[in-house]
This record gives sequence, structure tokens and C-alpha cells, in this order.
Amino acid sequence: MKNKIKLIYEPEEPLRLDKYLVEMNIQELYSRSFIERLIDSDSILVNSIPIKKSYLLKPGDEIMIKLPEPEPQDIFAQDIPLDVVYEDEDLAIINKAAGMIVHPGFGNPDGTLVNAILHRFGSQLSVGRELNRPGIVHRLDRGTSGLIMIAKNDATQAKLQDMFAMRQITKTYLAITTGVPEPETGCVETYIARSTKNPRMMCIADEGRYAITHYETLKTWHYFALLKVNLETGRMHQIRVHLAHLNYPVLGDLLYNTRRYVHSILPQNMKRKATELLTTHLLRQALHAWQLSFIHPNSGKEISVYAPLPEDLKYTLDWLHQYFDIDTDTRDLNMILSEENYN
Repeated sequence: MKNKIKLIYEPEEPLRLDKYLVEMNIQELYSRSFIERLIDSDSILVNSIPIKKSYLLKPGDEIMIKLPEPEPQDIFAQDIPLDVVYEDEDLAIINKAAGMIVHPGFGNPDGTLVNAILHRFGSQLSVGRELNRPGIVHRLDRGTSGLIMIAKNDATQAKLQDMFAMRQITKTYLAITTGVPEPETGCVETYIARSTKNPRMMCIADEGRYAITHYETLKTWHYFALLKVNLETGRMHQIRVHLAHLNYPVLGDLLYNTRRYVHSILPQNMKRKATELLTTHLLRQALHAWQLSFIHPNSGKEISVYAPLPEDLKYTLDWLHQYFDIDTDTRDLNMILSEENYN
């Protein structure tokens, strides 16, 4: 990447600096927000002078753009198996296994998705502007399985992140809840902030980051339900916090749900069965990033990708069918989860 870009403004009509740079469609200036950050940090000068983004350019104005050096990476590639469900020259979509952390952090220097994609894609990945997070567009919690998107160049990464921010990417999750929601379909709108009691947790707050979650009950059992959940926003732990707020927490989520709570809603003769499930078979929150739908930011192609349920969630659904089936709910799960219903 070139460190500096020099432009001479030639049109006769005045034009705002930020608008002109966006319209120039320069690869290195891959998003409006990136251009604004460069202007705010005095990395874009007009006639050698720092300027505001609203400055009206005049014929002959010299624009000098200094590009920041990419942050050094102190991570390494690891040969970790990946389930790549979609790939093209700009991006890839991976079906992440539950238990895999997305990027290295304190206490988790390796074994992450980033280590794995560095081995699989290497220099194809976007460099990114965040240390140790090449290619990362969005995140999934460690215990959540399913679809996560990565970018192969900075321009695509910026476009996808803007699309997430503008709610142009449909993210659909499947969640198994403790309790059956009433009403069966609904929307949760709250502010979410970090808990002051437990820094690992997020909580509903009077102020914080605005969050919107839509849910639809696909199937019910005695004491449990399978939900389809769509996010308008992407806040940390959003689904887990919102469903717990409704008193229908995600099964297996030991941060926002407890085995004691699960036991409290079950008859005495089923408590031991629940303990066996949660200590032997379902060792994480029953939450799966099931589907991603969007218009490709470069090709304009409509993309819709699904990730099949992992074995631990299949086992849990079979367990529910065996012990908690409701005779009146005869809906077949295979038919409910058929991709044809959502295309």
C-alpha cells in the first residue's frame, strides 16, 4: 500500500472534501468513516494545511493523503480444521465450532479462528485496523456455533462492516430456551451495558448501546422451546441477555441461566435427566448462528448461506422430543428447519 496519495482538484464547481474523496472511489480510501478518521487526525491536508471534512474544494487545490501503516501482527498461523461453507475472491463464510474463540486475547494467545484462517487464507486476508484481527468482520461468542464472515481485503471488510451497521445483512440464529415464550413472537428493544456486578456479563440498562432482537417460536415442548432469532443490532451477548430478560434464558448458558433455574421449572423426576444433559451432552449455550443473507458488496449477487445444526444441539432436540414432547405440537423439525422455507 502506498503511504501517500496526492490529488489535484480540477472541477470548476466547489465540492466538499469528504464527498469528493468518496466519489473518487480510491481503493486505499475504502470507506467514508475511514476518510473521516484520516481528516480528523490531520492525515489529509489541503494546500499543506489541516482542514475540516466540510471544506469546499476549489480548482487547483492540492490534496495530500497520508495513509497509516498497518498495525503489526504478533499472531501466527495454525493448522486448525475449518468448515468453509462459502468462498469467493473477496470474502469467506465459515461454520464456526462451539468452543472456538474468534481472535487472540488475554489468556487465549492461540487456537482461535484468526490463527486458523491465517493458515487457510494467509496473505489473502484483509489487514484490518485492529491488532490481531485480520479478516474479522463480526464476532460470535465462544460458546455459540455457526456462521461467521471474514474479509479478504480491506475494502470488502469496510463495506461489510458498514452493511452490518446499516442492518443490510440478515443474521438468523436458532436458540433453545428454558421456558416457552409468551407471546410466541415478539421484539425486544433495550439498552445493553456491561454489568457492574460481574464484568463478564452484560445487562439491561437505562443507557448504553441500543439493541433490538426479534424472535419467533418454531416449536415447543413442555418447559422448553426452539426459537428463530433475528438481530437488528449486534451487541455483545445480545440474544442471551434479551432472552434472559424475558425470563426465557438460553438452555446451557451458565452465565445468564443456571442449572438451579432449569431445575426450578421441571418436575422432580426430570431434574436428574436435565443435570445429565447439561453435564454430559450440552456443555455450552444452545445458540447457533444458522443463516446469513446479504447482497454481495462487490458483485451485487444475492447470497444466502445456512449452517446445519451441530451434533450437541441435535442431541438436545432429540432429548426434548423423548422426554418433553407435546402431543398437540406435531410440527416436524426437519420441515421447520428446511432451507426452502426461508429462501
